[in-house]
Amino acid sequence: MKTFEHGGQIEKFAFDLGCKVSEIIDLSSNINFVKPQINVDFNTLDISSYPTYDKLYEKIASNYGVKTSQIELFNGGSSAIFTLFKHLALETCTIYSPAYLEYKKAALNFDYELNLINRFENINQEVKENSFVIFVNPSTPDGKYYELEELMKTWIEKSCTILIDESFLDFCDKPSAIKYLETYDKLYILKSMTKFYSSAGIRVGTIVSTKENIENLKEFEPMWKLSQFDSNYLQAALDDKLFKNISKAINIKNKIELENILKNSTLIEEVFESSANYLLVKLKNLKAKEFQELIKLYKIMVRDCSNFDFLDERFIRIAVKSSNANEILQKALEEIC
Repeated sequence: MKTFEHGGQIEKFAFDLGCKVSEIIDLSSNINFVKPQINVDFNTLDISSYPTYDKLYEKIASNYGVKTSQIELFNGGSSAIFTLFKHLALETCTIYSPAYLEYKKAALNFDYELNLINRFENINQEVKENSFVIFVNPSTPDGKYYELEELMKTWIEKSCTILIDESFLDFCDKPSAIKYLETYDKLYILKSMTKFYSSAGIRVGTIVSTKENIENLKEFEPMWKLSQFDSNYLQAALDDKLFKNISKAINIKNKIELENILKNSTLIEEVFESSANYLLVKLKNLKAKEFQELIKLYKIMVRDCSNFDFLDERFIRIAVKSSNANEILQKALEEIC
């Protein structure tokens, strides 16, 4: 498996099987399977003029309980990550791993001295002074939510610049790190709304920080980064006021179903506790690639996690999807046994 490869390559998977994309059950992608109600006729959008983002800024800021002066928008979460690494231009980077692979890629691309901390086994390992600390919460690929108070104290004592990735926080009711902005100014928080709002093709990522930090970031940013389509889609998604509660409730119910299916399978050694919309699974006797080949016969995709730091060839990630997808997975697991 390639070092920085991700899940969700559904077109290639369908091509290899000689079937339609609509026939595939994609449990490799952690994009929300519940979609908001969108009431926008994109054919009526005026795309002859340059876009403005005032309304989008206001709606996103309101969604996270911050001021518009505390956020900057980017062409997706990965774009925000690379921009931050380049803008900060620090010497060392500490990533609490396993983590979203784009962090490691960005650190290497911008010549940071890279330090990885195994958060499963040694989360209290000492960090270097003035390091750029990366912490994903809830984490990937396991979805664990961490209480960060003690870690924040340690990082602040070391004068670290901190990035908390909360791309999957919308799936649970846990508190955000935004509260720490009141007392520490070297803190950035990443919000990737496209995960929760089921719109990976709409490229909008948000950095939340202090007004001063955001002003500094904007100095290096182009005037137009998002299309009218991106902006209007996300505004319409945010206008669906019922979506948050409905989506959370459905995902929680289906995650419980999925957990029970996996824990009752003789193929599975361990299912990790998760606050997100996916589960990290350790296989008992099979390697991830072997399991993928077996489950492929049922037109099911799962994420091989062997390219994550500190995980071996027996780890896979399975996303929460529909009850029907759970039933098909259960049948497949029973037959493979």
